[in-house]
Amino acid sequence: MPKKTEKGWLVDMRPDGRDGRRVRRTFETKAEALRFKAFTKAQADKGEWNPTPADTRRLSELCQLWFDHHGNHLTDGVRRLSILNLITSAMNNPIASQIKPDHYLRYRAKKEAQPKTHNNELGYLNSVFNELHRLNHIDYPNPLAAVKPIKLSENELAFLTGQQITELLDSIRAKSDNKHVLLITKICLSTGCRWGEAESLHRRQLQSGKLTFTDTKSKRNRSVPISAELEREIIAHGKGQLFSSSLTSFRRALARTTIELPKGQAAHVLRHTFASHFMMNGGDIISLQRILGHASITMTMRYAHLSPSHLAEAVKLNPLTTPAA
Repeated sequence: MPKKTEKGWLVDMRPDGRDGRRVRRTFETKAEALRFKAFTKAQADKGEWNPTPADTRRLSELCQLWFDHHGNHLTDGVRRLSILNLITSAMNNPIASQIKPDHYLRYRAKKEAQPKTHNNELGYLNSVFNELHRLNHIDYPNPLAAVKPIKLSENELAFLTGQQITELLDSIRAKSDNKHVLLITKICLSTGCRWGEAESLHRRQLQSGKLTFTDTKSKRNRSVPISAELEREIIAHGKGQLFSSSLTSFRRALARTTIELPKGQAAHVLRHTFASHFMMNGGDIISLQRILGHASITMTMRYAHLSPSHLAEAVKLNPLTTPAA
């Protein structure tokens, strides 16, 4: 019979007799222990008992293995490995094959962090187990597959009005000592690109009235037409690498205005502003997805409600306007 210990229910047996290999396994419940003992004995009686050595590798070993075979090919692979190592340390580096959902949930409950941070960390751990299982480096499924991410409230997507855009550009012109920040801001407002995409532009990426953005978040190049006026400004700005780091100067210019934004939004508000005005001016959602470079239409749909025609039928088909027969 299984024996109750401090760690759980211990099965200590020799399936092939006293001269056979000794098997010692601990289970959380007596029922699990009994099932394992009965199964093992039945397999041994049929001559099919061929135990493989237990996988005793620690979580840190699996994280490094994931990085060596997959993570080092990711743009942020080094950063992810660093985060995984911190998680591993906080969880006391358990034997990976013995991890249960509760082990991670206890760690998550103790750590003070934003829900999105928790979800990112869970995603990184899931990637370790899923990828190593796919590559046959582990023979057990992801032990955290049943853990659900924390449900997040939809973030407020602030955008600038026409008046606020003018105020921001005036603030940059009046007091900014950075010669690049004004043109980078205009490029972001004209194309919906991310600040980093604009800041890293090279003169050769301007061709035939279009800016081509490379090394993007989605790993796909995209080209966006620009006005002739903006094209002339970019050509006049210089050759080769067009800009240097200018984000701090932008933030200072923004701080000098009366514009108030949700926490965590600064230069990214320019991208939201482009998308919002594009939809309010009658643009279609598929074109917007291509311009922004979203891999999924789901992300772009955040702006759909700004279209003049979005859910417009609610006005004429509600029961006060048009009662049903």
